[in-house]
Amino acid sequence: MIIKPRIRGFICVTAHPEGCKANVKEQIDYVTAQGKIEGGPKKVLVIGASTGYGLAARISAAFGSDAATLGIFFERPGDESKTATAGWYNSAAFEEFADAKGLYAKSINGDAFSDEVKQKTIELIKQDLGQVDLVVYSLAAPRRTHPKTGEVFNSTLKPIGKQVTIRGINTDKETINETTLEPATPEEIAGTVAVMGGEDWQMWIEDLKAAGVLAEGAKTTAFTYLGEEVTQDIYWNGSIGEAKKDLDKRVLDIRSTLAEQGGDARVSVLKAVVTQASSAIPVMPLYLSLLFKVMKEKGTHEGCIEQVYGLYKDSLYGAEPLVDNEGRLRADLKEIAPEVQAEVGKLWDEVTNDNIPELTDFAGYKSEFMRLFGFGLNGVDYAADTNPDVKIKHLIQM
Repeated sequence: MIIKPRIRGFICVTAHPEGCKANVKEQIDYVTAQGKIEGGPKKVLVIGASTGYGLAARISAAFGSDAATLGIFFERPGDESKTATAGWYNSAAFEEFADAKGLYAKSINGDAFSDEVKQKTIELIKQDLGQVDLVVYSLAAPRRTHPKTGEVFNSTLKPIGKQVTIRGINTDKETINETTLEPATPEEIAGTVAVMGGEDWQMWIEDLKAAGVLAEGAKTTAFTYLGEEVTQDIYWNGSIGEAKKDLDKRVLDIRSTLAEQGGDARVSVLKAVVTQASSAIPVMPLYLSLLFKVMKEKGTHEGCIEQVYGLYKDSLYGAEPLVDNEGRLRADLKEIAPEVQAEVGKLWDEVTNDNIPELTDFAGYKSEFMRLFGFGLNGVDYAADTNPDVKIKHLIQM
């Protein structure tokens, strides 16, 4: 079939297998060009491994440190009449490139929140790897079924304690708009924390440790975003921020658990980038469009792979980790630099429907958004007849 992008709101409901493969290859080429990560991991579990920062974490480990990787994700396969999700195609491509280099790469497709997937993961580690020395937690999900109680929780993107009206950009009409969000209820806040907080990360680490599959000195990290003034009403000070603050609390117990065998646990702060998750946050497309313009002009712009490779090399496995007062690893310092944020804030107040092309890099935002789904990659023939039914070679389907 001829695969074309079909966009509905903040999601593209089609994905291009060859485009996704090209996107993965570009990230692999970047890591290869940067060189090896000295003292990097050798056996890595990535929970949430198919898109965005999780995919970048898997690529960085494999191609920056020759690591064996086990990836967990929840993606939909394609068939002869419809495309798979982008994460499915990304994972198929990753395994193909890893195979070509002689690297171990297997994947489990299922609900990472479930006990069944945790137990299958443990079985596979015991069978194939013995133990893992790094666990990356990078889940971004809208809902979670609690594995012990069966209760279903949903996450929300709302402010706390007050109604908030925020500027944004209508990505379909390419106009500036305003969105008013009502404050989250206590139940909505609790649900968001249950989905996106640290409980599941802690469950993973406790189960892996109890099963004896964490190596001596094993590390774990979960990704977070702090942001600055423009985004904080909807993000850090909102319902999603409460979930991220829960990560900061949970990591202390996780760190103590791993310290017993010489390991460590850290929350890693990464910069704002275009991902399927960030596209759904009302303030982010406009913020990212302005941030891209400013950081590109300063020569400091980075995407997922640059951020995560730098996190591995500088902090997770660096001699002098970039650590803040809360004990978090920081890879976002270029974004929050005062001169960057001052310029973003200035442009934020000045942008109108008439000057979007001049004051923002919305074109760059759109390009990055389309690339998430495999569209707009150089060297891909989008007019060619393409088979959407792509297999993941070493997949365990749950």
